[in-house]
Amino acid sequence: MAKPKPDPNYKVIAENRRARFDYAIEMDLEVGIMLMGSEVKSLRDGKANIAESYVAVEDGELWLVNSYIGLYAQAKTWGHEERRRRKLLASKREIANLWKGVSREGMTIVPLVIYFNHKGLVKMKVGLAKGKKNHDKRDTSAKRDWGRQKQRLLKQGS
Repeated sequence: MAKPKPDPNYKVIAENRRARFDYAIEMDLEVGIMLMGSEVKSLRDGKANIAESYVAVEDGELWLVNSYIGLYAQAKTWGHEERRRRKLLASKREIANLWKGVSREGMTIVPLVIYFNHKGLVKMKVGLAKGKKNHDKRDTSAKRDWGRQKQRLLKQGS
């Protein structure tokens, strides 16, 4: 059976790999982002970073704070600010669930990945997460190392 062809429109732009190390992700959610035209062009070039960014809930709206989208060279006059706050688009019910996790359970909302979906629209995956302690991080890395070693042993045995 032939492998399905990869979707030509799907492309990961920026990923927050540190988030999975520092936080235990309880729930993730796909949201849209309100962007300017020059920001979308810059994202197509892959000029983005969400490593130091976070998501805040203010007045019933989600905001992406401190994310970096580089300047687009051809948009000189009508460019954008590189680190401006960007509104995230989600339903009221989803925002309420995120707010409940943040306010009652002491969790944080972490941006995980920005990507172009199969329709070519910019989407972001955010996660409702609890911070890990140092011993939790060590346990995670020990499990990952053991998984790698186990695969090597199985490969050598066959």
